[in-house]
Amino acid sequence: MRNWLLPEHIADILPATARQVESAKAAMLERFRTAGYELVLPPLIEYADSLVSEGDSALDLKTFKLDDPFSGRQLGLRADITPQVARIDAHLLAHRTGVTRLCYAGSVVHARPAGLLSSREPLQVGAELYGYAGIEADLEIIGLMLSTLRLVGVNALRLDVGHIAIFRGLAAAAGLGSAQTAELFAILQAKDVGSLRLLVADVAEPYRSAFLALPELYGPASVLERARTRLPSLPEVELGLMQLAAIARHLEGQVELSFDLAELRGDYYHTGLMFAAYAPGWSEALARGGRYDNVGRRFGRARPATGFSLDLRDLVRILPERDPARGIRVAARHLPGAAAEVQRLREAGEIVVIDYLAESAGALNCDRELVPAGEGWQVIPFN
Repeated sequence: MRNWLLPEHIADILPATARQVESAKAAMLERFRTAGYELVLPPLIEYADSLVSEGDSALDLKTFKLDDPFSGRQLGLRADITPQVARIDAHLLAHRTGVTRLCYAGSVVHARPAGLLSSREPLQVGAELYGYAGIEADLEIIGLMLSTLRLVGVNALRLDVGHIAIFRGLAAAAGLGSAQTAELFAILQAKDVGSLRLLVADVAEPYRSAFLALPELYGPASVLERARTRLPSLPEVELGLMQLAAIARHLEGQVELSFDLAELRGDYYHTGLMFAAYAPGWSEALARGGRYDNVGRRFGRARPATGFSLDLRDLVRILPERDPARGIRVAARHLPGAAAEVQRLREAGEIVVIDYLAESAGALNCDRELVPAGEGWQVIPFN
């Protein structure tokens, strides 16, 4: 009797909410279209090694895998659409040499939920910009992300901004091996200061002090000046702080801004700026994004890239409510003679419902009915 129950963290979306979700998705895609982003529809399933890059353990754990009886190779259900779009830009659209803007909307499947209240089937909507490494591209993506959230009624936004290249530059200069770098990355993601102290105890100065400073470098734009005094002058650090300062100048007064130099909660493939949008009432980020240059290298073309994505299911409770459109009832006995008129009404955008059981107006969600009138048909009120 339980075989119809859904797995944990999987849920149906019922009619009224489904219409809200689809309307919001359409509005988001239209916003992307008017900004020059072209829609792509990658497949839900493809070869696992295309979906997960080597070393990306977090995405690997999220990805369902299965054997393909047709090819004998391992397939994966996508857990993130961004790598698929990078593949499209690098391989299928390789003839394009300038800037390419792509967008998407589709379900992804997670083997493990991201949080206690997270769905394992997020509806991922996002936009990606390829072919330009300048900070202007990141600002374009951030602006698009914020306007997309406001479009569906999310206000009082706060933008948290970090820069993963600062961490990577420190790790490289300190001579950390890949295993120690990965462990340090995970500890900073978890904001585990105690474990951080233990792990960097033997790291040479000034890098030990720099790693210990990262979790303290959080706050408004003034934190960037503190960072200049507490972090060594490395090319990655200097460039990262310069780009963060540019973000602060450009977005001042447009959105509440905070900077976090230990913010490493993006995805493994990120290489530079990372940003996340928050709002009152949500414990987790509503949208995330950042720069992920050269991800397309494994598909044959390395390109600068930046983008963002969000889970539309997370926004269900605040999506604009839409009054369900009322329809026109037509009694089943009238249908043979009224078929042409029913088709005409439907082509004009009207909802026409065939009534088989003589149901009420409320049950049918109809406020009018189609009745015979002389040699034709007439729409009259239905109560």
